[in-house]
Amino acid sequence: MSAQFGDFQNEIYFSALFGTLPTLPMAFAELERRAESALPPSVWSYVAGGAGDEFTQRANVRAFAQWGLVPRMLVGAAQRDLTVELFGLTLPSPLFLSPIGVIGLCAQDGHGDLATARAAARLGVPMVASTLSVDPLEEVAKGFGDTPGFFQLYTPTDRELAESLVRRAEAAGFKGIVVTLDTWVTGWRPRDLSTGNFPQLRGHCLANYFTDPVFRSRLAKTPEEDQGAAVTAWTRIFGNPLTWADLDWLRSLTSLPLILKGLCHPEDVRRARDGGIDAVYCSNHGGRQANGGLPALDALPEVVAAAEGLPVLFDSGVRSGADAAKALALGATAVGVGRPYAYGLALGGTDGLVHVLRSLLAELDLIMAVDGYPTLADLVPDALRRLSPTVGES
Repeated sequence: MSAQFGDFQNEIYFSALFGTLPTLPMAFAELERRAESALPPSVWSYVAGGAGDEFTQRANVRAFAQWGLVPRMLVGAAQRDLTVELFGLTLPSPLFLSPIGVIGLCAQDGHGDLATARAAARLGVPMVASTLSVDPLEEVAKGFGDTPGFFQLYTPTDRELAESLVRRAEAAGFKGIVVTLDTWVTGWRPRDLSTGNFPQLRGHCLANYFTDPVFRSRLAKTPEEDQGAAVTAWTRIFGNPLTWADLDWLRSLTSLPLILKGLCHPEDVRRARDGGIDAVYCSNHGGRQANGGLPALDALPEVVAAAEGLPVLFDSGVRSGADAAKALALGATAVGVGRPYAYGLALGGTDGLVHVLRSLLAELDLIMAVDGYPTLADLVPDALRRLSPTVGES
């Protein structure tokens, strides 16, 4: 019998027979608690926090509790197939690593982008590398090995700079460009505001700008000579309030798959599809950008319907393998993990991140085994039922 992701639990149980217990948390709540102790307060508030009173952040998580997976018996799901076809690539699982702009700061050595790339390579789980990174995108891409990576673009107002970033991503071997639409201005984040915490204003996570020839050409002095002036220049070009009129230009930048991140309304999905994009990314930025909004999971079914066969990537609120199963059943092609992997990275570097991913994949695989869903194609909307509002209340 070939190996399955769920075999991770056998490793743990057999190691325990010889006195070795897991040193990293097995449940999200403990992972989160320990990560808070491991991270500097400024980094913790930036990663763990959200917009406003964080209602939307909490709602993203609670939305998964509204659905229950219906068990199917006598299926004989001794082997499960979790592979996904995406842009002509065959991926071993439907999980991917969502872009996190300060992931570089989450590792104890301050190079979390590189550690995340190494974890992606070890498990074949693609990383969406953020524009805001500690190390240049070329160095991040070197860590991928045979695992595909995608580059997330915060589109600057300087079009020549935008094109340069995309061209660099192409040359580095990234397999797609993910354009984030909801962060041309930062949302209202009380945790960060109360401490005056904005990492980029302190020069953090700007390596892709400081190493870019176009950006450097806009400066009177190099970033090495005058970092303050370079940061000020960055603040002037970072956020581009894109409109539909910009879509043709975005499409013209690259022949790589173009994915638009932040689409939650079906009409936006239809317009993007008609505009020639290659995939939809349903996300509300994990609740970090706008409070009071609809949970991303609630938007997913209509997004999938409007996509009419285009791949639909999804993130926001995923905390477990069970969450991933529900998002897949609602039509997601691939499911992004955010805060859980940042916390694993904070606790154990690449090994900690791999531990978190193996745990999520093991739970997803074992749910499919126990509940009788041998392939991802079997996880369809009819596999879910809405739960009573009182289910799970103590």
